[in-house]
Amino acid sequence: MEIQSLAVYTTLYPGVEPYLNDWRRSLADQTDTGFDLWFGVDRLSPTELERVAQLPPAIWIRSEPWDTPAQIRQRALERIVERYDALVLVDADDILAPDRIESARRMLENTDVGACALRLIDRGGADLGYTFGPREDVDPALLLPRYNVFGLSNSAYRCTVLKNCLPMPRSCVLIDWLLATRAWSLSARLRFEPEPHMYYRQYESNIARVIGPFSATEVREATARALNHYDIMLTSNWPMAVRAAKLLHAANKRAQRFARAILSDSVLDTYVTKLNELPREYVWWWSVAHPELEDIWNT
Repeated sequence: MEIQSLAVYTTLYPGVEPYLNDWRRSLADQTDTGFDLWFGVDRLSPTELERVAQLPPAIWIRSEPWDTPAQIRQRALERIVERYDALVLVDADDILAPDRIESARRMLENTDVGACALRLIDRGGADLGYTFGPREDVDPALLLPRYNVFGLSNSAYRCTVLKNCLPMPRSCVLIDWLLATRAWSLSARLRFEPEPHMYYRQYESNIARVIGPFSATEVREATARALNHYDIMLTSNWPMAVRAAKLLHAANKRAQRFARAILSDSVLDTYVTKLNELPREYVWWWSVAHPELEDIWNT
């Protein structure tokens, strides 16, 4: 089905300022310019933004003093889903390939939720030589109970599907994983394109680093965030297929066992050492309860 109306959304927040000019130039270079741009503005003033970048015309949704990160995005998304056929999500600290919007629009003609691979770059934009995404023999939708590849920088949604994934709880941190998991649990069609159409910046402020080496602190923080995700998915009255619910409950129990095990510093240190010796897979939350290391933590 052809996508007639398309929105592009990103959130502007403290710390994103150094990257806005790169992002703005990459957006201006798009082969598909038939979209409306939306900004969620989280704790930044117009003066602060004007000081660092000449931003393109957009529809602005400003945060309220009491807003969590989920609430500013919720306020924007609930308006977008009522006005458009589809939405492309991009992070303002990343860089779009020239065909990012064009490829997302084309993908959504035959799927409900689409995502593309991400080429990993450093703080200054230099290529790190790695590509984010699942192995070619893996169905990315089937990863969702334990991992995620549908991020807020590389995903796109049909708005009829996205509307059914809202609202987001104000306490939600892993917004991207929540939305993709809800879509999957409602039997939406999900697709991942292995060709990179985004450049994903890796630096200290990333919530979920994927390159490594991972530290003990990072593994504990990632585990806590994963448990928060499961708590939100499984303690609400969210409707989902029976099979999806069973897989999520099993993943949650697995993560809880892992969290209990790594309360021991010695277990955690052994786990982290072995984790960093494994061949790397570039997907979010790969560091939590790795199955090849189960003999270390599941005893």
